[in-house]
Amino acid sequence: MLDGRLLVDAHLHPARLSTLKPAWARWAERYGAPGWRSAFDEDGVVVPAAFDELLEGEGVDRAILLCEYSPKVTGIQPVEDLLPIVKHNPDRFAFLANVNPHLHYPIAAELLRQVELGAVGLKIHPVHGGFSAADPMLYPAYQTCVERGLPVVVHCGTSTFPGSTNAMAAPELLDPVLRDFPELTVVLAHGGRGWWYDQAAFLALMHENVWIELSGLPPARLPDYYQRFDLRRLARKFVFATDWPGVPGIARNARALVDLGLDDDTLAMALAGNALRIYFKSTT
Repeated sequence: MLDGRLLVDAHLHPARLSTLKPAWARWAERYGAPGWRSAFDEDGVVVPAAFDELLEGEGVDRAILLCEYSPKVTGIQPVEDLLPIVKHNPDRFAFLANVNPHLHYPIAAELLRQVELGAVGLKIHPVHGGFSAADPMLYPAYQTCVERGLPVVVHCGTSTFPGSTNAMAAPELLDPVLRDFPELTVVLAHGGRGWWYDQAAFLALMHENVWIELSGLPPARLPDYYQRFDLRRLARKFVFATDWPGVPGIARNARALVDLGLDDDTLAMALAGNALRIYFKSTT
């Protein structure tokens, strides 16, 4: 817990460094919190106990880990690399599956393979993968998520990594998906970062099953980013997340969210309650 509050970080990248493009390492070095390398051994492999200790020190009760199959932009961060971390402390760690329609076929089979490994949801990355979230090739994966009751996290924000296709980040591209899969839970990672804050906010307020994930967003800037909306109302759809290691500090970001002056119930939902409901079906 952090300052007596339950805390869930719903977006972390504890990747094996040798699987990544050089731009990823530069991003982590430039934006990462001091000491982030303490979670890795000399070969750039995450040490589960060290990572667990780091998150304990940041006050994180539960953490959602991400793999990624984006060979063009950041590299391949295989799901198998996350399994030792989850095994070390399953009470703290869980992970999302990732599929890329340019790489995986049949796509539902690959999703199910990762779900059988323990994935609690699906992350897709249109910007790094170079595809639309509404690509019909993804529909079998969405249908599988509906049938299994799994959420889908969609990268909805600009990326500076070479080779990114930022046009694919627009939340409005999800409109046909939300139409065709009304029961699908969708989390907008990065909350429309860049040019689409209004789109992300509108979708979250329009659809009960759409959420705004705060990864990569400085909490102190949220009133500016969503200035056209009632922040106290919108914050009830927030999911706290950081995009670790590219964050000044997990606890630092969480405390910055606290400093916005939200009421206690809304703050509890944003810091942990919404994530627990989405990923673990908790009513806490």
